[in-house]
Amino acid sequence: MRFLDLIEDKKLGRELDADQIEAAISGYVAGDVPDYQMAALLMAIRWRGLGDAETRALTASMVKSGTRYQWSASGPAVDKHSTGGVGDKISLILAPLVAAAGCTVPMISGRGLGHTGGTLDKLESIPGLRTNLAEAELRAIVDELGFVMGAQTDDLVPADRLLYALRDATGTVDDSGLITASILSKKIAEGAQALVLDVKVGSGAFFAEADEARALAGRLHDVAQLSGLRCTAMLTDMSQPLGRCVGNALEVEETMRCLAGEGPAELRQLTVALGVEMLRLAGIDDDGQPRLERLLDSGAARERFLALVQAQGGDASALERGELPQASQVQVESFTTGGYLARVDARALGLAAIALRAGRDRREDTIDPSAGIEVEARVGDAVSPGHEWIRLHYNDGADVDRARRLVHAAVTITDDPPEVPPLIQETIR
Repeated sequence: MRFLDLIEDKKLGRELDADQIEAAISGYVAGDVPDYQMAALLMAIRWRGLGDAETRALTASMVKSGTRYQWSASGPAVDKHSTGGVGDKISLILAPLVAAAGCTVPMISGRGLGHTGGTLDKLESIPGLRTNLAEAELRAIVDELGFVMGAQTDDLVPADRLLYALRDATGTVDDSGLITASILSKKIAEGAQALVLDVKVGSGAFFAEADEARALAGRLHDVAQLSGLRCTAMLTDMSQPLGRCVGNALEVEETMRCLAGEGPAELRQLTVALGVEMLRLAGIDDDGQPRLERLLDSGAARERFLALVQAQGGDASALERGELPQASQVQVESFTTGGYLARVDARALGLAAIALRAGRDRREDTIDPSAGIEVEARVGDAVSPGHEWIRLHYNDGADVDRARRLVHAAVTITDDPPEVPPLIQETIR
């Protein structure tokens, strides 16, 4: 078939069949389809959209482009995916917790881009820790510990790497069908049998509006099930940062507090809620909350995380001593008026962290692992003039003035207590 015919069909709103989609993906990965033709097809898809059958076929074709892992560990393979947010360090807590409860968690993670953080960047703030692991290393760590947290290998869904780079360059990232296929193809290829989706909604999320986030969650859930994955999707609040810390080493420190049974209540609440769904889908426990609470409070999940750090080349003893990268300067910002904190623009705080070099605007940007912000108040809190609001952690080269402007513009203070949005807004099973 001529590739031009596929472009014409999609441009006219026709549904592509599985053979057409397979030919497009295999041809592009093989180098037989030039970038300019695939870019045209992607734009036609962005304009006309993909149906669930097309999205399932695209997912399957992307999985076929590389290796599909299988795991010999005894526990059922289950994973979690977040659509991204500000201060979202849930994966660092959840993976060892659920592994300690008996699951296999082959967590292949990504890096942060824009105002959202990335799991790999957080992990790499731990001295010596490696996330670029060969397949043999991934398997050995999973066999020993029941979980791993690594980067996508060269042979895992190479179609996704090629397509994402082209989508990023052609303004076609924000299509729900393409997003769905990108997420699910990696989870299927990594060997997951079940998947819990944490779809963020609010100012710090990819989709700020609930209707858009709900539509994405529904599509991810439905296509996952059509593709043979047991799946639950949860819509969770990202109208303010998750936890108190935003920035890589700061978030690892907060992770360690949560793994010690401490830390912010909402961070623990969401971690446990997601873990309960993972245990249920894995067939291990239909009511896993007491088990997960015990594993956090006993330190068992913390020990599992420290073992992973050591297995991936990190200095676990330095982590236990709190010897993570520290910024040379800390600046405190306070509220200038009193009342109730009614709104926090999480995206603005994420951008403030980028101004301090805790994140990247472009993939080639260098991250300062010690940079970031600590948030000292949450929506609903009563505040007064001089009440500490934010601590900015930074080194030379940070755009502190921009960070300060973003921080102060991010809040709304009212005279009356606001309605606080629920942390978990909806669950789709």
